[in-house]
Amino acid sequence: MNTSEFLRFKVDLFKDFSEESLGKLVSGSRVASFEANEAVAHCGEDVTQFSVVLSGNVSASALGDGGARQVLGRLGPGGTFGELALMTGDKLLADFIAETHCEVLRIPVSLFQSKIMAEPATLQHLSRTISERLKEVMADPSKAAAALRKGEDPYGLKLKGERPEKILVINCGSSSVKYSFYDTEDESRQARGVVERIGITGTRLVHKGPKREAKRELASAGFAEAFAAIVTELTSKETGVINSPGDVSLVAHRVVHGGERFTEATLITDEVISELEALSPLAPLHNPVNIAGIREMRRLFGAVPHVAVFDTAFHHTLPAYAFLYGLPYEYYEKKAVRRYGFHGTSHAYVTLRAAQFLGKRPNELEMVSCHLGNGSSLCAVDHGRSVDTSMGFTPAEGLIMGTRCGDIDAGVLAFLERSEGTSATKSEELLNKRSGLLGLSGISSDVRELLKAADEGNAKALLALKTFCYRVRKYIGAYVAAMGGLDTVIFTGGIGQGSAVVRALALQGLGCMGISLDEQRNRDARGFDEVCRISTDDSRVTVLVVPTDEERMMGREALRALSRSYLTQVLEAQKQKAFLVEVSAHHIHLTQEHVEALFGPGHQLTKHSDLSQPGQYACKEQLAIVGPKGRIERVRVLGPTRKYTQVEIAMTEQFKLGVHPPVRESGDIKDTPGCTLEGSNGSVKLERGVICALRHIHMTPADALRYGVRDKSTVRVRIEGDRKLIFGDVLVRVDPGFALAMHIDTDEANAASVKTGAQGYIEGFQQEA
Repeated sequence: MNTSEFLRFKVDLFKDFSEESLGKLVSGSRVASFEANEAVAHCGEDVTQFSVVLSGNVSASALGDGGARQVLGRLGPGGTFGELALMTGDKLLADFIAETHCEVLRIPVSLFQSKIMAEPATLQHLSRTISERLKEVMADPSKAAAALRKGEDPYGLKLKGERPEKILVINCGSSSVKYSFYDTEDESRQARGVVERIGITGTRLVHKGPKREAKRELASAGFAEAFAAIVTELTSKETGVINSPGDVSLVAHRVVHGGERFTEATLITDEVISELEALSPLAPLHNPVNIAGIREMRRLFGAVPHVAVFDTAFHHTLPAYAFLYGLPYEYYEKKAVRRYGFHGTSHAYVTLRAAQFLGKRPNELEMVSCHLGNGSSLCAVDHGRSVDTSMGFTPAEGLIMGTRCGDIDAGVLAFLERSEGTSATKSEELLNKRSGLLGLSGISSDVRELLKAADEGNAKALLALKTFCYRVRKYIGAYVAAMGGLDTVIFTGGIGQGSAVVRALALQGLGCMGISLDEQRNRDARGFDEVCRISTDDSRVTVLVVPTDEERMMGREALRALSRSYLTQVLEAQKQKAFLVEVSAHHIHLTQEHVEALFGPGHQLTKHSDLSQPGQYACKEQLAIVGPKGRIERVRVLGPTRKYTQVEIAMTEQFKLGVHPPVRESGDIKDTPGCTLEGSNGSVKLERGVICALRHIHMTPADALRYGVRDKSTVRVRIEGDRKLIFGDVLVRVDPGFALAMHIDTDEANAASVKTGAQGYIEGFQQEA
């Protein structure tokens, strides 16, 4: 459709556009036709397009109580939908069904943000439309209930991008290549396979597609031949899912180590490859092979974007006290020696699946994810953030594994060097290839063989299994202590999903932590097919077996990276648009009940001064915070009153009080430490409520669209001043009632010599919502 054809629809929304802007908008969009009763969009979908009805009529509806469909409204020519979801980052709240033959203009979110939101009149029009619709829907309780029902994919596990994509996922190992193919428009057209024993005799390809399974031998194949064989199988008439290599539109690559530089999936460029090569000393057995695979696939698929997905990225939220070793600090500063953690893609996927199964948001849960396989690791996930993990600087730390020793006294290596003349090369080979279950049992690294041998009375096999399970149990206990609570334990990976015996032994004796295993459920669990609950109904902690799907998670993260790349132009255009940075000192939010307990019956908070956020104010009332070790005097109360009492302090004040609060979003106080508050008329002892607040930016939906971000996105922010600094892990919070401002605490401000009134600039994306 060209501009002149489009203008015949006379869409009022675009009446103030220049012909040039309108031409760019139309050329980058597409028109979709729908027949009567055909679905135009589904409730619960990720919204990647702004839609304008050009002709015909579309109804918006959702399922109400009892499963009855509730019509929320109707759209005629010029009507729009998707704008609210694009502003908030939420899923689509309704099904949109064509009532008659209709045509709908689909505008990608990148064009929506860079073209439509740049027009003040258009922004006003959309804001007015959203306000009117919300008023209409919320005025009718049945409509409101239907609109607020969750969609079928609130966890974003379906592969949906801004446009249809055919994704090839590559996992390149030292002697094998695993691959998966996904079609975002038709998930039944999924294929996966592996080429094994690359570079040695017996190379073979195993391929599973929607048509049938194929196995074939490859004579003397190297990586180039292996990749060529994969392409041949994917395009085969008998087993394939695409017509030609040109059908692939996106390639995702697993990269084991991203160091501190890569904290999210990243579009691959020549510069990125150079940075990955610089990281190879941190993962000499993995990164060079990953990079070789990237180079070969870029040669074969040179016209499409390639994305690197990092095993370490999920763990970038580890606090310093969890990732530092007890070595001189200069080893971290100069050589980047620290805990990085691995299996991040798996841990991220199974925690999302567990939250989905439980019908809760990930940021409501404290979970321990147990990825048990030939390589094994545990991860403590506190309200959606990895806060500790058992693997460290390399994948050799932590649990006993198939051939890796796991935790070991470093003095053992010094002893072996002195007594046997063991070199660094021999030590690496000992720790990674001759230890673990294989070394302890002297039989095998395969748990299935050890279970069989133990049943036959082999003492070493039994000891190896008990040692393995003891280490898992010990780490679970440690992570309960680290998080201060536990809601869910997840078992995944080949052993975690496949061995009921290992699961039972690993949880034995943990009833004191609220874990009660249902032995029959555990035995019956089909961990490779579906999520299974294996705890008893009255167990305080839910135990789940969750099949991992790292390839799907890689596809999901690649789509998100691609979506971020579409918004780069928007972000570049907005980089120089500064926002206010405010220093938020320690403060207290109170419930009305606690206001009266501290200041007297009937007492109301007294405004001292307004804060930058509408409706928020500093109060005249002040309190003392008392902890096990010390106290902080004259801490200001902020109004108005809240549903829960919450105390926000800076990191340096933790030691003064003698408490150890987590870093959390404001309002998220589950399993946080408490304190005592002392007022003029009494005191209140809190069982919970002390946090260190995540640094964050308040935005309106219009602000978020201008900057190309969404609610709950994480960004990097540059703050200018005497000590220019870039802050990472800055949470975006979007609400119509907010005013644009970034908040950091006093510790962060002192470190960067920042004072309230400084200017902040969004430097880049870090993580999508």
